[in-house]
Amino acid sequence: MRRLIFSTFLIKAEQHVIWICSGYPLINFRLIDAYKLPNFDLLITLNTMAYGDFTFDLIEERFGIKNRAGQIFEPVIALAPSDWLEKALITAHELPLRTEKAKSELIVLPILLELRARNDKFFTIYSGENLNAAPESGLNGECDFILTKDVGSVSISYPIVQVVEAKKNDVDVGLPQCAAQLIGARRFNEKKGIHVAKLYGCVTTGDQWLFLCLEHDTLTVSPTSFYLNQLGEILGAFQQIIDYYRQALP
Repeated sequence: MRRLIFSTFLIKAEQHVIWICSGYPLINFRLIDAYKLPNFDLLITLNTMAYGDFTFDLIEERFGIKNRAGQIFEPVIALAPSDWLEKALITAHELPLRTEKAKSELIVLPILLELRARNDKFFTIYSGENLNAAPESGLNGECDFILTKDVGSVSISYPIVQVVEAKKNDVDVGLPQCAAQLIGARRFNEKKGIHVAKLYGCVTTGDQWLFLCLEHDTLTVSPTSFYLNQLGEILGAFQQIIDYYRQALP
């Protein structure tokens, strides 16, 4: 078998090769035999994009999906939180919430667990899992939280809600990443024969919660955020999303 020289690295022709290279800690070289080069057996394409690398402009250019501000909820009915959730959040605020990980574990996850309990475990929660929907298009990478319908599977069944922890305490920074994850979730579901008209996402700092919805070729971002002192409204917004999926999913 011929070996291919890429830059200064000698690479053996295989389907997938993961190499640790100078300047790139982990790079996935996808070897594609659809194109022939005069002096090589295969064409190597270097894909280092992930969900967090997307911008709204790139999403529109690559996938034809435009974004707009608009209402995505019916009037939200506030739900009273359980005593357990109120105590969990009081405890959280007694601790130093200095990192995204701390906010994720002590604020975001308890709210998601409360919603799961309220809905008879209709959905399950994956934290820090990779959703590799279409790596060749950049739709791959780690997701903060993926909510999927609970079908009793260990692996991800079909994702319905993406929750992204805002970087730099700025929800606007997390919006394109969340949008890309929704597109990835759609691709992931379609490969399994699951077609859902709407996919919902949320970007949160722990205190601020901003929702968005992908429908057809439009991404709608809610013009207003909910804040943690509106906990009942946050629960009510999520409940509308879950109620939609109860009707839409098989």
